Amino acid sequence: MIYKTLLFFLLLFPPVLFAQADAAARQAAMSYSNVALSNDVFSIFNNPSGTAQYNWREIGVYYSPSPFGLSELANGYAAYSEPLSFGTVSAGFSIYGYELYRETNFVIAFSRNIANNFFIGASVVYNNLKIENYGGDAAFSFNFGGLGYITNNLRAGFSIKNLTHSTYGNQPDQIPMVFDFGLSYDVIDEFTINAAVQKEIDFKPSLRIGVEYLIIKYLALRAGFMNEPNSFSAGIGINYSLFQIDYSIFTHTDLGLTHQASVLVHFSEFESRLTSIKKFLNKL
Repeated sequence: MIYKTLLFFLLLFPPVLFAQADAAARQAAMSYSNVALSNDVFSIFNNPSGTAQYNWREIGVYYSPSPFGLSELANGYAAYSEPLSFGTVSAGFSIYGYELYRETNFVIAFSRNIANNFFIGASVVYNNLKIENYGGDAAFSFNFGGLGYITNNLRAGFSIKNLTHSTYGNQPDQIPMVFDFGLSYDVIDEFTINAAVQKEIDFKPSLRIGVEYLIIKYLALRAGFMNEPNSFSAGIGINYSLFQIDYSIFTHTDLGLTHQASVLVHFSEFESRLTSIKKFLNKL
């Protein structure tokens, strides 16, 4: 009976209300306020322009088998980015749900620096939905994003998900159309403040605030807040050699507390992601 009830709610309400909104523990720890910071491989799921900010190959993996203690909300992401002379090409995969209700997405993205460190990016997403005893459907959607440096320490970013307003079958809005806009400011190179607003069609705007503090070379501390629904988050990041391991806790007004973790492999050793990006962009 519990499975039929959960399936009913999954059909009635967008899954984003129950699972995390975007990939990776780092983003969750800052309450998904990072649309103007987006500077790792998981950016292809949030703001595809962000991957052009760095010049190294990167792989990221995230999987949560039982968010909020519910295996029915299992979700996972994997992504890869490859910098080339004409821009950055990326690919990713995500999965959400369980045997009665499952969504899978395949993403191909491209981003590049077009002028004065203003970046644009676009992605094509193959969305697939399967519901036990109801069948399945698939649809292509298109995402677009931009990110620019207003000053050396201040960035603005935006993204539009499902710009094509694609959907499954004849039912409208089965694939959410989401608008994000935000700012990111480096108080110092080790401390960044993010502020963003997200608006999904037919839902109230959600304000997100997040901070990231590189307290020592190998350790970053993060925290965030968002409303609609009200939620708090926090987390840490451990950086060593080619690896970045991120952990976060995230609260939900109805479901309680959940834990998340993700792993990044960046094929270039550096002390600080932000400092390395600024050096690459000739801002230091």
